[in-house]
Amino acid sequence: MDSQSEKLLVHIIANIRIAALGTIRDEAPRVSMVAFVPAQDFSAFYVHISRLAQHTVDMQKNKQVSLLIAEADDGRVDPQSLARLSVRGSAEFMQNGEPGYTPVKTMYIERFPASEPLFKSADFGLWRIKPKGARFVAGFSKAFNLTPEILQKAAQK
Repeated sequence: MDSQSEKLLVHIIANIRIAALGTIRDEAPRVSMVAFVPAQDFSAFYVHISRLAQHTVDMQKNKQVSLLIAEADDGRVDPQSLARLSVRGSAEFMQNGEPGYTPVKTMYIERFPASEPLFKSADFGLWRIKPKGARFVAGFSKAFNLTPEILQKAAQK
């Protein structure tokens, strides 16, 4: 991956706050919008979601998920040239009190201050999405298959 594409990848992961979360329901794909926070080393993505939401129920049954992080539509002539990262991963529920929970909670509240009261609600929980692989499209004719190691290396830039 060229350095310009790598910088764009880091920018998207670090600055886009909303993603499409893909889950499986009744053996069919389902997509929801979620707010997310990336781990500083891009080794995981975190979502804080309601236990009652269909995507949460889906993840309890099938841990295989996808996450699409994309640039916002800016009205350009060719929206297919917008940069986007599609992550294949596995979702894990994070127990309050487990190692790493408090720093993730702090990062999440820093990024989404309005979420703080939801952390006191038994209805909401933190989920960790661990990438297994990803596809990054940085624009026309710039598509890259990424491993978790490549994502983590990009975070160091």
